[in-house]
Amino acid sequence: MGFFEKLKKGLSKTHQGFVEKIDRLFLGRKTIDLDLLDELEPLLFEADLGVKTTTQLIEGVRQGLKRGDLQETERVKGFIKQEIFRMLHAGEKPLSIDFAKTKPFVFMVVGVNGAGKTTTIGKIAHQYSSQGKKVLIGAADTFRAAAVEQLEIWANRAGADFIKQSRGSDPSAVAFDSIHAAKSRSIDVVFIDTAGRLHTKVNLMEELKKVKRIAGRECPGAPHEILLVLDATTGQNAISQAKLFNEAIGVTGIALTKLDGTAKGGIIVGITEEMKIPIRYVGVGEAIDDLKEFNASEFVHALF
Repeated sequence: MGFFEKLKKGLSKTHQGFVEKIDRLFLGRKTIDLDLLDELEPLLFEADLGVKTTTQLIEGVRQGLKRGDLQETERVKGFIKQEIFRMLHAGEKPLSIDFAKTKPFVFMVVGVNGAGKTTTIGKIAHQYSSQGKKVLIGAADTFRAAAVEQLEIWANRAGADFIKQSRGSDPSAVAFDSIHAAKSRSIDVVFIDTAGRLHTKVNLMEELKKVKRIAGRECPGAPHEILLVLDATTGQNAISQAKLFNEAIGVTGIALTKLDGTAKGGIIVGITEEMKIPIRYVGVGEAIDDLKEFNASEFVHALF
């Protein structure tokens, strides 16, 4: 099964909870009126598109009704599809790395525990290894022994070098060691995994700021990408997490995981529209090739 088929299958719950509900609402009705518009609004909210996106879409349809060019239900559905594509396309900015100028390229990967940071790192590391790049992974989530062990398994699968320290050691020391090892071994790409203990929010954010600071001190310009991993199944909570991490350390890209396990796939639209942070990757399964660069056209085609 190719990635598009996996994406389409993964988005089936979102399709059922969003597109099919619109189809049912419009069934047997050729034109839309204000009453039908009132029924459409909650469907957009339920799809986790977010307040801002839903308001924009409903207002767009309302204006179209006034102008007289958005009266047919088929055209309304087409308008919603087109607007969602426009919003997502604005967030489609794949990473482009010039290794001649930036080596090593340092990823700092952040997100709450359970979002899928470890597997995301493993999958992206595998992609770079497959392109012939030398990869190193640093385990800076030093308080969870299981996290370090899991990350080491992924590093082995991806053919990446691995740096770790004893349990409970300073995460910024792992960042320091990782960058120095990368320089001495002529590594192309470095991934620094970080903790995600959100119940100790203040301490965690200070810890992440320190990791970022040390990375920048030891490798000018690093971290070149602060990748936030978000779990799509958390819906609107994902936007709250994005705001929290962005305010603390400045997120430069997002990987949205677990799209295959949720009816809340519409959250990708809310994140793009509210945060204006590029969506770099989307994940639709556990396999090593189930995470791919985000493509807005492919996503909308799979959803609708």
